[in-house]
Amino acid sequence: MKIVKTKKLVRKLMKELKKVKSYKEKMAGLTDDELKGLTATFKNRYESGESLDKILPEAFAAMCEADKRVLGMFPFDVQIMAGIALHQGYLAEMNTGEGKTLTATLPMYLNGLTGKGAILVTNNEYLALRDAEEMGPAYEFMGLTIKAGVKRDEDDRFENEEKKEIYDSDIVYTTHSALGFDYLINNLVKSAKDRFLRPFNYIIIDEADSVLLDSASTPLVISGAPRVQSNLYESADFFVRTLKEDEDYEVEEKNVWFTEKGLEYAEEYFGIDNIFAPEYFEIYRHLVLALRAHKIIEKGTEYMISESGEVALIDASSGRMLKGVKLRGGQHQAIECKERLEITQENRSMASITYQNFFSMFPKMSGMSGTIYDAKDELYDVYGKKVVVIPTNNPIQRVDCPDWFFSDSTKQFEAAIKLAVKKHDTGQPVLIVTTMISDTEIISHLLVKEGIPHSVLNANNAFWEADIIKEAGQMGAMTVATSMAGRGTDIKLGAGVKELGGLAVIGVGRMLNIRDERQARGRSGRQGDPGYSRFIVSLEDDIVEKGTDPEKLQKYIDGKRRISDRRIKRIVNNAQKINEEVGSTNRKTSKDYDLVLQLERKLMYDTRDMLLDGGTVEEDRLFKIVSENIDAFLDEHRHLQLTELNRYLLDNISYTMEKESARLNLRNRKRVKAYIMARVKRSLDEKKASINNENGMKDFIRVSALSAIDDAWIEQVDYLQQLQSAVSGRSSAQRNLMYEYQAEALESFRKMESSIKRNIIRNILLSEVSMDNKNRLHIILP
Repeated sequence: MKIVKTKKLVRKLMKELKKVKSYKEKMAGLTDDELKGLTATFKNRYESGESLDKILPEAFAAMCEADKRVLGMFPFDVQIMAGIALHQGYLAEMNTGEGKTLTATLPMYLNGLTGKGAILVTNNEYLALRDAEEMGPAYEFMGLTIKAGVKRDEDDRFENEEKKEIYDSDIVYTTHSALGFDYLINNLVKSAKDRFLRPFNYIIIDEADSVLLDSASTPLVISGAPRVQSNLYESADFFVRTLKEDEDYEVEEKNVWFTEKGLEYAEEYFGIDNIFAPEYFEIYRHLVLALRAHKIIEKGTEYMISESGEVALIDASSGRMLKGVKLRGGQHQAIECKERLEITQENRSMASITYQNFFSMFPKMSGMSGTIYDAKDELYDVYGKKVVVIPTNNPIQRVDCPDWFFSDSTKQFEAAIKLAVKKHDTGQPVLIVTTMISDTEIISHLLVKEGIPHSVLNANNAFWEADIIKEAGQMGAMTVATSMAGRGTDIKLGAGVKELGGLAVIGVGRMLNIRDERQARGRSGRQGDPGYSRFIVSLEDDIVEKGTDPEKLQKYIDGKRRISDRRIKRIVNNAQKINEEVGSTNRKTSKDYDLVLQLERKLMYDTRDMLLDGGTVEEDRLFKIVSENIDAFLDEHRHLQLTELNRYLLDNISYTMEKESARLNLRNRKRVKAYIMARVKRSLDEKKASINNENGMKDFIRVSALSAIDDAWIEQVDYLQQLQSAVSGRSSAQRNLMYEYQAEALESFRKMESSIKRNIIRNILLSEVSMDNKNRLHIILP
């Protein structure tokens, strides 16, 4: 594996920087109209074959001057260097407060010149709208169009025409989830005029580590019509409550599986002989879901019960409650059953994609974050992307103090409050950062006891949180927040705060990974300001309890055995390391699972696009499909009965019964096939006659084929989502889970192909179709 050295990259960027700066005086001397006019010149040069790399120095210099005139900000040298890195497809690490928002205007402008679109995705709607609103005037000054792909009210949706206008813009600011869902929705439309996305070109991912890593294990899933509700949730839940750990099942980190004894017990309990047999797939799936609900998915860290009595998921990277989001494949319903809540409807998964495979579809992808270098190896392995660390504009003056270690959480919280009060008494603003929502509530309660007014941010609303976090640097401010609350919003110091030492960040608890801790520290000491940070950790931190032997820990926590700070440090840091390794493994597994779906997805979406763009299924191909369908039917019915033949004809060919079928020699396969083929030709001729228009007939076949493809693809996506959950519980048999998943997915795909072929013909022959006097096609599918 090759990781390019950052210093070497920085030297290359500095060479390009000099070229950009050589045009600074020239651009400053231009009138507004002359500066604006350069956009048309750059576009002509690009369309004439000149590369963006050649245009870059002048285009960046022009945009720097536009930023200065319109926004009142001229990018620093380090921002220009970062902009060059982003254009070249690197992942750029820029310290918090170094001006990533302004930096992005340079590569976004350059790539917007192509007319193919440049997209910037952020973590939430607030940041996307803020950045589009603040940077938009500079783009518009230079003659480029810009739109935001999200609205402030997440329940307020764009119509397709509005989306088309957005994505046809030169510059688009949106969120990673909105863009991902739009991609899936765009591939579910029924006609070409409803599509709103154009081919992907260039994208910048803000807070790239959060998107590409922390959100990577959870795929985007669009749910559709509900499936028939299962009655197995209660049975599986009751059964799982009777199991004994290490005897009937085993748990290791975030995985759980049945032992051989547990599987035998399940077969005896449900009265079946082989739980892995296809006919018992649903029983086994529900048992795995129930086992995971009880032993892996933790209340308080991964989900909570909302005030309305519903299971609400918690975003691990932000602590934010995920409104309207459900676990897929029946896992959400298994948790509801565990919590004795009303079981909600389990919906079908209609479309799905992981962020890893989604962003890999962009010909040119780059990203920026304040904490991305620590994950450089994984980012290179998964995305083929190199990380470059951009120097700071001013030296960092923040003082990062050594961690304090405690054996229990009581001492830990007492120390945190004591330190916070000490800082607060001087007037120094304090930001206390926790890993969990429950910890913010504990800290808040202790601050109330001390009589200190404070704000608590649990990452529930990015809009008002941003307003509060802005004020966290004012003299005397006390703010308590989860690690991700208000991310992307700079904390500026108030008057007189620099003299007090700047913002003091106190981290309570070891976080999920080093990146989150660096992110928290980075809230202080922006752009060379003074600052202070210290983390206070204990053996009762959530991450430690998950990854360490609880009995051994409890002896230290209770004080029955003495333990040194060095030993606590080793235990705590090792727990974090294990968590990072587990996270990396889960992301790889998620990508491997989705790779199977990705290959199928591309084939299906390409076929859909062909049909939407005017393609059709030619008649000779139709008859070949009919021939294959008949052969499959006759293979299944070696001793064909008249009732079976008539049933096949009624279900697939025609609703009209004919006497000729009764006179057929059903043992003569060729005669039977020839008869069915003749019936097909007759039905097809009837459809042609009722439409009486060649183009209309092609449109009819296209609609029939699309409907068959969509119905079968939705079933396939839904099945694969369920299969992932079921396969994950098969570790007991020491099997190669990915091989099993791939084998079963391939078999399922073959069945889907047969289903599509069968339903294309069925839709064509059994639909009611006519052409009105305005040449409009009317179709009622069977």
